[in-house]
Amino acid sequence: MDPVIIVGAGPVGLALALALAAQEVPCVVLDEGAGEDEYRPARTAVLRADTAGFVERLVCGAALREEGVRWNGWRTVRRRQLVHRHTFADAPEGGAGTGEARGRGLPGERDAAGRGSAGPGGLERGAGRGPGEVTGPVPDADAAEEGVEGVPAPLHIPQHALTGALRAALAAPPAARLVRVLTESRVDALEQDARGVAVHTRGRHETWWRAGYVVGCDGARSTVRKLLGIRFPGRTAVERHAVAMLRTELPWPGEAVLHRRPPWQGGGDEVSARPLPDGGWRLDWLLPPRGELVTPEALVGRIRETLTGWCGDTPAYELVDTGVYTVHHRLARSWRVDRAFLAGDAAHLLGALGTQGLDEGLRDAENLAWKLAGAWHGGDSPQVLLDSYEAERRTAVAARLRAADQALPALRGGGGLRTYLRGGARGLDALLADAHLGRGQLGAPPAYPLSPLTPMDLESAVEVGTAPGAPVADVPVTAPDGTAGRLRDRLGRSALVVLVAPGTGVWDRRHWVTAGVMPRLAETVRALPVAAELLVTEAYPGAAAHTVLLVRPDGHLAAAFAGVHPDALRTAARTLRGAAPDMQPSEAPEEASVP
Repeated sequence: MDPVIIVGAGPVGLALALALAAQEVPCVVLDEGAGEDEYRPARTAVLRADTAGFVERLVCGAALREEGVRWNGWRTVRRRQLVHRHTFADAPEGGAGTGEARGRGLPGERDAAGRGSAGPGGLERGAGRGPGEVTGPVPDADAAEEGVEGVPAPLHIPQHALTGALRAALAAPPAARLVRVLTESRVDALEQDARGVAVHTRGRHETWWRAGYVVGCDGARSTVRKLLGIRFPGRTAVERHAVAMLRTELPWPGEAVLHRRPPWQGGGDEVSARPLPDGGWRLDWLLPPRGELVTPEALVGRIRETLTGWCGDTPAYELVDTGVYTVHHRLARSWRVDRAFLAGDAAHLLGALGTQGLDEGLRDAENLAWKLAGAWHGGDSPQVLLDSYEAERRTAVAARLRAADQALPALRGGGGLRTYLRGGARGLDALLADAHLGRGQLGAPPAYPLSPLTPMDLESAVEVGTAPGAPVADVPVTAPDGTAGRLRDRLGRSALVVLVAPGTGVWDRRHWVTAGVMPRLAETVRALPVAAELLVTEAYPGAAAHTVLLVRPDGHLAAAFAGVHPDALRTAARTLRGAAPDMQPSEAPEEASVP
């Protein structure tokens, strides 16, 4: 069968190619650029725990080390850094910063004049004391290591390092056998028929390419979206931010800071700081929605005032890179037209109030990869499977955009939701804090409760701590061959069938693998209409002993059963692949016994 064509070689397109290659699907990645990523330390990405885990499963840890990035170290920082020292000071608002700087901005993220901010600076030292201090609770080491309430803190990573690592992983075995990356190849035509897609490129490779499917991951100005005639409505300039990447010492090593309403002159409404490797920090200032360009002098003034307000005087710092970026909120009307799909910024733009566009783009890639792989390898009803991509992902992103747009008037201008949220201003601040931490309406990983792939009304289904369609808990698991690890580390290539079996941690594997319900469950899993791996766990939140979980390849729960019910499990598996469910005969579960 023809390969999958991916248009665009940003993080989303490259991640999708790697995820498809892991499932033996050949791909062609059409890169309009030269295959080189500009070194921009100020352009960074924030990945939640689920998307950071997805990137790690794509075998990027080694590639990131080759890029000179301390990926292993970041795994620790990820748990510590965004346990925000949220400092929602009640001090009067500082004056809005004036001006905007001329110079380089973040690639693809420019102000209305098409300009960014000042270039690199040097080592500077200043003196003085700000009128206020950062206040707020400081998480202890144990709490910081695990995140707030057990939620791992997000991972902060320079985007050029992430893209470089993905490229390196694609160039190495086994992906190199299945993926071709073609640079300087701009798409200018797209045609579809019942059997596939034809894409024409000009530039270095001026020719027609044939594919089974095509995915547009080509950014906010997506050519694929335009060729498909899909509208891209939404809001322009929802928020603006000035950014600086610098090296200095702040009072909170390894922690990120979100300071609302800082009291010093020029502090504006909000400033945040996130730690980077090698003593680096990224500082973001929320700018007025519309205003003059930030000058280099004004940006340096913001840096000095902020460092003085946090440290008491201005510590020595080295200014490495700066930028100005504008947040837009847009959502494509459709994410699929026959054999063509949209993902990432080609399908949606968001980023206000702590939401993360790249995070959502990587979720698009993870969601679409296993479905395209299922259709590519063959299935009796792939249309439902492929339709579920838009049904799940567009609905989830639309809900995120609605939540951000509803909260913006209250958080940025007063009024609005303030009367509807408990705790007044503190409740609104908590909403913003949760967004940055990857929790709540604005930050938590999405669930797909109404997905067409979620089986309904199964007679033997039971409720557990995870609702159908929601992301599963990352519990320790053991495979029948004795391999142990975490549940989420096994995601990506197949469905997972997980048996909750207390005692397996202390029993010898030779005994439990052939005892109780295990032989019947193993036989059932082998006969399922989808590729599936059998695992066992000592316990799962809200699940009784001998509960059986069916987990999708992207880590969302499909169904849970009280005991081993082969017919019900088979029905759920058929639904998961997009096929019509079997009849659901009544059956008695296997007698429960500790395996």
